Amino acid sequence: MRKKLSTSIYTFSDIIEDNCMYIDKTKDLYNLLIQPKGQFFLSRPRRFGKSMTLSALESIFTGKKELFKGLYIYDKEYDWKKYPIIQLALNRMGSSDAPELEENLCIELNDIAGKYGFVLETKRSYQMFKELIKKLHNKHAKVVVLIDEYDKPILDNVEKLEECQKIRTLLKKFYGQIKACEEHLRFSFLTGVSKFTQVSVFSDLNNLTDLTMDVKFAGICGFTQEECEHYFAEWIIENADTLGISRQEYLDKLKEMYNGIRFSKKDLLLYNPVSFTKAMMNSDFENYWFETGTPTFLLKLLKKMDFEIINLEALITSSDSFSSYEIDNLKIEPLLFQTGYLTIKDYNPDSELYNLSFPNKEVKQSFIKYLTEYFTSVPREEAPNLIEKIRTAFYADDLDKVFELANRFFVKIEYDIKLKHEKYYQSVFYCLFSLLGYRIQTEIKTNDGRMDAVIKSDTHIYIIEFKLDKSAEIAIKQIKENRYYKKYEGDNRQIVLNGVNFTSKKGEIESWIKET
Repeated sequence: MRKKLSTSIYTFSDIIEDNCMYIDKTKDLYNLLIQPKGQFFLSRPRRFGKSMTLSALESIFTGKKELFKGLYIYDKEYDWKKYPIIQLALNRMGSSDAPELEENLCIELNDIAGKYGFVLETKRSYQMFKELIKKLHNKHAKVVVLIDEYDKPILDNVEKLEECQKIRTLLKKFYGQIKACEEHLRFSFLTGVSKFTQVSVFSDLNNLTDLTMDVKFAGICGFTQEECEHYFAEWIIENADTLGISRQEYLDKLKEMYNGIRFSKKDLLLYNPVSFTKAMMNSDFENYWFETGTPTFLLKLLKKMDFEIINLEALITSSDSFSSYEIDNLKIEPLLFQTGYLTIKDYNPDSELYNLSFPNKEVKQSFIKYLTEYFTSVPREEAPNLIEKIRTAFYADDLDKVFELANRFFVKIEYDIKLKHEKYYQSVFYCLFSLLGYRIQTEIKTNDGRMDAVIKSDTHIYIIEFKLDKSAEIAIKQIKENRYYKKYEGDNRQIVLNGVNFTSKKGEIESWIKET
């Protein structure tokens, strides 16, 4: 019988019993389970399969072998013993402050204890966690701990530093019991979007094996190209036929839109499970990243830290930057990587440096749109119409109209984030033209300097120089003096020089000049 497709079921047993599609990841799970015991951590973006991974582990540790018939693990050497399980999903708990989180943790632990037939005597969440582990072991067997989105309470409060520190202290004590109770545990697995290290949440839990960038488990979540073509073969053929294109053309468009997410040195590219499955279900190439949930904490940090987003298409970083940050000193690069907005494009084993960029068209579009909405305050319902007008003007080479319309994005920017330097205005300009669908390159090196921006259409190459509180004439003069146009003289397209001056007083484009 043909499998059903769903993106709203996260319980493994429901997926199997309802004959829904499950991409077999049990080989990876088996490789974790064959060890006599283990404590693991995995960071992946939201809605990337973390909850399904934990749910499958829960079914394994409750001995439900019949659910795995036909899957890799079913006939492997494994005892299918039933273990007591403590399973917590912190993304489903209220945690607006430390007291609320403490209360909800206590409620969850009491509920779990009640299901196993006993009452907890301690009152603090970390004490109750320890008591629960020991009692379950004494009464039944060694315990399995499964915690989903361990960092959600921290990330939800990241802009409130004092409260965030209180939550960190609470969780540090709580998670520290996993190491303290190691003799009572068979297996533990924590998932999250980020990983805080050293003096932070994991300092008392330094025995966790981090699978996040482990090449052996690079595909434990997400869909590989081979998995997509195997499991969704029927839908791929049908959708290509519906769209009137060949199977290969359809696969190429899917790759461009949804593929390209990579988590390790291993050159394994993945699809977001939700986006790919939705595309199969709806026979289209829509942007489904929006449905995976915007990490608002990330946008707040970008705004607060004055991060230069124009560098995101060619960011070079070392392995240390992926985990060397704390609540008190958050760094944007690892968070962009762990939330899925940036991915590994290349790794150089000699220099041990990573090249990061947007993984695909869907993620880039989503990120730029989020930034534009968040930073410019243009109402969501107005933006598409305004962007279409700018696109029409640009297509007609009517730059006066383009800059006049673009100014509507700048004048709506909140006063407190109209920063007094060129990079900020350049970043908003970059977002705007990315939304138009044009490839905008920034900070391009030449023999005589560095160009602020270059936009290429089918007929024109636009070289743009930005100035703040100076003049458009000075901007044009810099382009000429540094001969930025020499780089493109062999191109048949018309070269257009553009000088743009912003005024910090009004926070908008004050003047512009173009010369062919």
